[in-house]
Amino acid sequence: MTSRLVLLAAFLLGAAPSFAQSTPPPEPPADWHLLDPDAAGVVGISLDEAYALLGDRAPEAVVVAVLDSGVDIDHADLAPVLWVNDDEVAGNGLDDDENGYVDDVHGWSFLGNPSGENVEGDSWELARLVALCRAGTPHPAYPDCEALEADLEAERAKYAPQAAQLRQILPIVQDADAQLREAFGDDYDPEAVDPGGDARLGQAVSIMRQLAAQGAGLAELEAAVEQLTQILDVKLDPTYDSRHIVGDDPNDLTERFYGNADVEGPNANHGTGVAGLIGAARGNDLDIDGIAPVQIMAVRTVPGGDERDKDVANAIRYAVDNGARIINMSFGKAYSPDKAVVDEAVAYAVERGVLLVHASGNDGADIDIEDNFPNRFFLDGTASEGWLEVGASAASEDALAASFSNYGRERVDLFAPGAGVTSLKRNGGTQTANGTSFAAPIVSGVAALLMAYFPDLSAEEVRQILLDSAVRFEADVPAPGSGEATPFADLSVTGGVVNAAAAVRLALERTGE
Repeated sequence: MTSRLVLLAAFLLGAAPSFAQSTPPPEPPADWHLLDPDAAGVVGISLDEAYALLGDRAPEAVVVAVLDSGVDIDHADLAPVLWVNDDEVAGNGLDDDENGYVDDVHGWSFLGNPSGENVEGDSWELARLVALCRAGTPHPAYPDCEALEADLEAERAKYAPQAAQLRQILPIVQDADAQLREAFGDDYDPEAVDPGGDARLGQAVSIMRQLAAQGAGLAELEAAVEQLTQILDVKLDPTYDSRHIVGDDPNDLTERFYGNADVEGPNANHGTGVAGLIGAARGNDLDIDGIAPVQIMAVRTVPGGDERDKDVANAIRYAVDNGARIINMSFGKAYSPDKAVVDEAVAYAVERGVLLVHASGNDGADIDIEDNFPNRFFLDGTASEGWLEVGASAASEDALAASFSNYGRERVDLFAPGAGVTSLKRNGGTQTANGTSFAAPIVSGVAALLMAYFPDLSAEEVRQILLDSAVRFEADVPAPGSGEATPFADLSVTGGVVNAAAAVRLALERTGE
């Protein structure tokens, strides 16, 4: 969206010629990610067929930990499926179960303090590493301060021109919108209104039509300006530090018992969408149906910026120690200064039979080459066998790899629907979004489906079934990032897309049922 708005800015400011709009392809159904490829003509996961294969067998609810920005625990589609710590008394200010976390009824947040204050925005890891360099204490894992400064400047150079352009056109669009509201009312349609002979209104109509042609309105433009401002003033600012809110010692990687029980936090939209895809209550005629019978454990780990390795490690350990069988991680970053502590937590989880599912990222990059953390590959050269790395696929087989998705013949295991996927949003209703953040929970949901209906399967066996049952595609597709024709089979380990029916069929076969 931001790139299209920047192109519009260039047009409105006279720096680019007008251009014709191509006809967009038809939108797939809102629930396309659940549908069957043969029956619906979209590359969904065949969920109805999976349930038909399961017949009348009874499931056991699986605890899935959502390590994310927070989860709206009051959402009508999530409230019935939340994990509940039965050994904790809500709101009494005591650690009733003596697990080190006070009032952790539905999970825990590593981004707040006991007084109820919460971190909302935070810097990117690159900015934090630069801050260490400027303080004269470079991190041992990233000692080249000159290179870090250059990387920071390159990142700022990517966003600063966009921000300048959009800030310049924002008052122009705001003025045009105000004129049309005054003339035609708040619900005006820029395509339908007739400015007559009023040249000023005609110019306002033209501006708003250009904006609409980019699939946006004033609200989207304002949101883009706010997003770019956050990137420049918070995420890429080495002087920004919100960690004082938490009150821990960020350098003490052994510290585990900090945070608060506010698992929603100040902005739970992302985590709510992730949780909804995995396990939104099924068959209640609300918003969406989740994939599997689960209990969602909310572990707030990711602020509006890069997550910290210490928090990720502690979140994994919290989830494992409190009964999660699957951990969904829809986040990532390019630098991991304390990767060793995350590696230890990953090994801890896998040793205890927990499956970790991670989103590969949205840079259109080959992560066999580009750094992307966390990942299954340990610093000692070994790799975890309890990890699934997930790329995002689209509805159409002709353009199956989502254009934004990261990929990797060695480091991405399989793909799952992640382009134009509809899930829950904070405070009720639904949202449609793009991202491997939505692809990973679809894989977590299918994994939970297998664990729920085949409880004797180990996490390692479930992982292998998902890999072996992924539906392979051999045809060339536009490669993410470049758009060059590339065999889909070369974009991941399996060359396939997760499919619930195929997974259930294989589980039935391997369990002899």
